Amino acid sequence: MHTTPLPSIDVEAVFPQLHGFARTTIRLHPRKGSPSVEQSSVGGPLLWPANEPWPTCDGGGLDDHPAEAGVPLVPVLQLLADDVPELPFPEDSDVLQVLWCPFDHDPWTAPLPRLRWRRRSAIGPRLTAVPPPHEDTEAWYVPDACVVDPERVVEYPSYDLPREVWSQIQETARRVEADHGWQYDTDLAVASGIKVGGYPGWTQPPDWPVCTCGVRMEHLLTIATWEFSRGGERRWVPLEDRPAMAGWSFDGPDDHPWRSLQNPTGLVLGDAGGVYIFVCTSCPERPHDHRFDCS
Repeated sequence: MHTTPLPSIDVEAVFPQLHGFARTTIRLHPRKGSPSVEQSSVGGPLLWPANEPWPTCDGGGLDDHPAEAGVPLVPVLQLLADDVPELPFPEDSDVLQVLWCPFDHDPWTAPLPRLRWRRRSAIGPRLTAVPPPHEDTEAWYVPDACVVDPERVVEYPSYDLPREVWSQIQETARRVEADHGWQYDTDLAVASGIKVGGYPGWTQPPDWPVCTCGVRMEHLLTIATWEFSRGGERRWVPLEDRPAMAGWSFDGPDDHPWRSLQNPTGLVLGDAGGVYIFVCTSCPERPHDHRFDCS
């Protein structure tokens, strides 16, 4: 179990201008483990039909990397409806799988994700061995196998907050920080880590994709490098993990527990950035797009 602490203030009572902006995100809290093919996981085995070819990249990588055509995609995430029913599953599906090409692609110099929606009961005989990553794959693009522990958390926008609303809450935000030590952007707004729904944790100006049907896509999930930005985090380090954070330091030993809590998957996406995956829920086939963002 992982519990994100509540802020010491009633956010919408202190910032009434935020009414209507709250969203629920599901923090997945990945932790190294040995998930089975029947479990939701990050970097774990996938429920894959034995008669379905394993997907490969169709090329299009950057010039200074190996040719990606034919490179096996890497399992990144599997989520079952039993664990995350809030996902916009297409009709007759109850499994979401995310894979990506573990080489940099334009236009963001980042992995290229692909989605599969499945019905667990229709999979039939299952693939028993996943193709190994390409020999030139960088380890930081292949997530370590992690179990997950979904937790619902309310968050508010940071970069997605309209400018006129930010101007209305700016002075109050300064007062809250001075009186309580809670910063709006880092403690009260967008949740850190690998998560479903809610707001992207933009570090650059927002760039929401628009579907070919003309509808702005919804944020489906974030694949982040870090679960929290620093060991002294006031908000996003779960209560259960805080005893293990004692003595944390950016200059501390590599084997200190805080490092594996901050980065359980071993992913390094740019400068500790993230890949945001978006989906159009207006289209029954759930077309998707992605963005990459880092500081």
